[in-house]
Amino acid sequence: MRLLKIIPFLLISILFIQCKNSDTPIVSETYIDSLITNYKTPIEITSNAKEIEFWKGRIAKSGFELVNEPKYAANLVSRFKLLGDINDVKIADSLLITLNKNYNNTQAGIYSTLVSHAILQHQFKKANEYLQLAKTIGIKKNEENALTFDVDFELGNIASATKNLNQLKTEGDYGYQFRRSKLEHYEGNFDQSLYYMKKAATLANEYPLLQNVALSNLADLYTHTGKLDEAFANYDKSLKLDSADLHSIMGIGWIALQHDNNEKLAEKIFKFVQSKTKSPDPLYKLILIAQHKDNKIEEKKYATEFENIVTDSTYGKMYSKYLIQLYTGVLNNPAKAEIMAKNELANRATPQTYSWYAYALLENNKLKEANEIYKKHVSGKPLEALELYYMGKLMEANKKGYNANEFYKAANENYYDLSPKIARDLLTKLE
Repeated sequence: MRLLKIIPFLLISILFIQCKNSDTPIVSETYIDSLITNYKTPIEITSNAKEIEFWKGRIAKSGFELVNEPKYAANLVSRFKLLGDINDVKIADSLLITLNKNYNNTQAGIYSTLVSHAILQHQFKKANEYLQLAKTIGIKKNEENALTFDVDFELGNIASATKNLNQLKTEGDYGYQFRRSKLEHYEGNFDQSLYYMKKAATLANEYPLLQNVALSNLADLYTHTGKLDEAFANYDKSLKLDSADLHSIMGIGWIALQHDNNEKLAEKIFKFVQSKTKSPDPLYKLILIAQHKDNKIEEKKYATEFENIVTDSTYGKMYSKYLIQLYTGVLNNPAKAEIMAKNELANRATPQTYSWYAYALLENNKLKEANEIYKKHVSGKPLEALELYYMGKLMEANKKGYNANEFYKAANENYYDLSPKIARDLLTKLE
């Protein structure tokens, strides 16, 4: 590697990418052309629209009652998952909260639903508040264990999450296998995480919707571990079950970009997804394509557009992780990153969110404060690739070369989780 130091940086990057992605391209243009050309409005979207109109009409005739509003709300949330309009979730929440007030806040089932909605919107403290209210009224033990795991896992209360998952344990239960996979992934046990998600997919064999979710998550895990052929195969299986699975289409786009270096095809995929959803997720992917092309004008343009959308109060803290990354990089506003990271701690104080805060402090030249956060809340805890990279930068700032290199090597093990800009910077650290 020493000889590469005399080669210009851009050429080093190209050589690195070619080394990483030397295999035959995984995503063919023919496959994508067929996917896009043959795309039709999925039956799920059509049937969901009919359900929404039906239950909306029932509410207009009957007023508030315990069947109409929950059904209407559930279909609104289903539409959000299909079409990405966050306002559907907000309307659903408002309906359920008003309904529960009309029943003197005695409906545990409504609070249980609101727990899931809050998690969907990254409102983790609020999710816990709803959960405690549901428990006070009374819910079934299995539901209590499942929801407690979900909330504690997001809040970083891993010991409690594990305890509740063990109480939920049923080998033939999809929910248990799915949650076990998430926990194993958090602990860094990637083979076990894959094992349990595969079991979840198998158990859901007769339930296409659940199987679709498991397969797309399995594909994400394969991407995380760098097994992109397997990732593509599972995204493809997921799409055969649900052609509206935009998450899987974007996953394939990411493979086209990061593995195949096919920027044009990846851009085509993400813009297609963008035309089918109101979610800002594909816009964020366009930022990453601009980074891959090293096109700073496009990168700044897309990043500014993304910021303008997701800083709307409707989204709350849903995109804090991505905004912190943009503020400490593309948008060059570390002061905003620090404020956002500190606010995120009030929502969920986990090793991951503390590492965001430590890195934001570092970017604001507050090395002492960053070190204090690292020692108290991050050191020795499981971290993902992005956070490992952040802590590598912190160690480097402290002139602890060995520690920095260890973090960088660990981050590089999950190379495909990193943005092109960070991946390029990581290369310079590992030469």
